[in-house]
Amino acid sequence: MGHFRLLVVGNAVSAYGSYLNMVALNVFIYQVTGSALAAGLFMAVRLATNVLSGFVSGRLVSRYDRKRLMVCADLTQATALVLLLLAPDGARLALLFALAVATGACSTLSQVALRSSVPEIVGAGLRARANGLLVTGRSLAMIAGFASAGVVVAQFGYTAAFALDACTFAVSATILFLLPVRTRAASADGAADGTAPDAAGTGRWASLALLKAAPLLAVMVAVRAADGLGSSSHNVALPVYSSALDPSHPATFVSQFWATWAIGSIVAQQICSRRTRKTGWSPGERAFAIGSCVMSAAFIVVFSGLPAVPAAVAALVAGMADGFTEIAYVSRLQAAPDEQRGRLFGLSASAENSGFGLGMIVSAALLERYSPLQVVGAFQGLAIVLCAALLVVLSRRRALFPKEAPVRESGGPAPGREVTAAEGGTS
Repeated sequence: MGHFRLLVVGNAVSAYGSYLNMVALNVFIYQVTGSALAAGLFMAVRLATNVLSGFVSGRLVSRYDRKRLMVCADLTQATALVLLLLAPDGARLALLFALAVATGACSTLSQVALRSSVPEIVGAGLRARANGLLVTGRSLAMIAGFASAGVVVAQFGYTAAFALDACTFAVSATILFLLPVRTRAASADGAADGTAPDAAGTGRWASLALLKAAPLLAVMVAVRAADGLGSSSHNVALPVYSSALDPSHPATFVSQFWATWAIGSIVAQQICSRRTRKTGWSPGERAFAIGSCVMSAAFIVVFSGLPAVPAAVAALVAGMADGFTEIAYVSRLQAAPDEQRGRLFGLSASAENSGFGLGMIVSAALLERYSPLQVVGAFQGLAIVLCAALLVVLSRRRALFPKEAPVRESGGPAPGREVTAAEGGTS
């Protein structure tokens, strides 16, 4: 796990750059154009790229060396930011939209490649613990990125913010390049980490074929897309709700919410990590469904008009459940064999980003007529309904999926022990 902890540090550094980038670029494009439509179009281009690149990323990750893909993705983002810094003012608008495409595609590729690689880096038995470390790193990066973005831009300007952002991606790429980690399972002839045949892209292992062979995973991906809808609703509703609570300080509740949420996510990682170390426990599908229900319910409670302390407790619970479900979901998909994993995570990334992007548009429109509680309640309520359906499916899975195709978990069970597509860790 020593090398993986260094990888977590590098990933957290690049995540910090991404969150800093998210704030600085959105404000910068509005300042350059003076148009809210241009700022919205920038976000739409980036989200659309996130969605479309999920399918492409799955194929790339299944075929090529994942470590090199992650290094190239970080270097591409760093290069794009440097070009933006060097460009004359007249060319910056076009470069901003090119940057939206580059960052959207590269961030998705990095995520898919890293999630697919975890079982090969740390071993299948430690994947839940490793995923927890990644959740903690990204939570800390989110706090630092959002908290420092305004200060960096206000004190040093956009040039310094973009230069710092480029440096974070360069640091991440350097750490990845120097780490002696294997990101792909050894092939039949003993080779590893080279260019592999695209077994996942030949039809037999195409994304839809995978989900048809493992319908329980298809239900989990659908729940994750609904979670994306729910996440978009509270992201859009937070500024509106915060402004209604305290019109003179509209950012107060937003910053308190995200800080408390991140603390909860870190707490969940610590709890999961300790239990995994002591018992070898790994959360499965049932734990994922229950955790998602708790998370959605807690987000609804946050917008119910509670006093500050109970609202903070609800945000803490939401963060804990969010961190836990992230670990459970990613760990479950990582139980698939290495040759299937890239396709699964690519499809999952597209589903999550589709849900989030659609939810941003719809929830923003609904907030013109309905209260934040009504909008968040509707979107998160849909996620709860799907989670309840998943629990029903799990209780009847032997009857529903009697012929579900078995898959071998890469690096996990002993010979003779099969892991079915309906089977994860204990829950």
